[in-house]
Amino acid sequence: MTPTMKATGLHAGWNGVPVVRDFDLDAHAGEVHLLLGPNGAGKTTTLLTLAGDLPAIDGTVEIDGAAVKSALHRRARQGVSLITEERSVFMGQSARDNLRVGRADVARALALFPELEPHLDRAAGLLSGGQQQMLTLARALARPTRVLLADELSLGLAPLVVGRLLDAVRGAADDGVAVVLVEQHVARALAIADRVSVLVHGRLVMSGPADELRSQPELLAQLYLAAGSAARSDIPSNGSADRDADRKGATA
Repeated sequence: MTPTMKATGLHAGWNGVPVVRDFDLDAHAGEVHLLLGPNGAGKTTTLLTLAGDLPAIDGTVEIDGAAVKSALHRRARQGVSLITEERSVFMGQSARDNLRVGRADVARALALFPELEPHLDRAAGLLSGGQQQMLTLARALARPTRVLLADELSLGLAPLVVGRLLDAVRGAADDGVAVVLVEQHVARALAIADRVSVLVHGRLVMSGPADELRSQPELLAQLYLAAGSAARSDIPSNGSADRDADRKGATA
């Protein structure tokens, strides 16, 4: 089966300097592909490059088997939605207008997150952080999305809200969306994932079924510990670029 989105030999970074090298990934309809790695591993840079917000330095990104070099807004028309870790709602607009701006179906959004209904006519900036993130995810999923790229949905949120968000992500995959998820709550993300790729210092060190890591949690711990103790000679002089990328991004 042809992946909905595929990366092959991807080199990604900033100002022509790669922080991710020779990265491969398949994102299939109906699956959650979890991208893990320690801070600075290149996860955000990878998502931004898959989305078209950051041009690839080398390698290819394909949608439905066809190579693409288009920018984020063009990939969005092909059904690619990007959610960055930053709150990406329009703070001065109502929740309802946030959905409309994103061409999302309001009824479908409320089916995903009924708790938003009493707040539809409130300014998004007055919503809680969890409600804002629900609104962001609803905006991405309540429209014709085929690929969801989500970066740290749960950052700074209460466990109950995290569960609601991840359940919605799993539900989207079950409905046929191809999901690539970066998530700090590793155990909870593993519970909804089908496949896992692990990045260390910008390189893919493991990729396989999520069951492998669910049944061998010590393996993931070893990978993270190895990342912390490994020599960093392969990191470019501006290797902090990926950490800086956590404060940048484009919204779905």
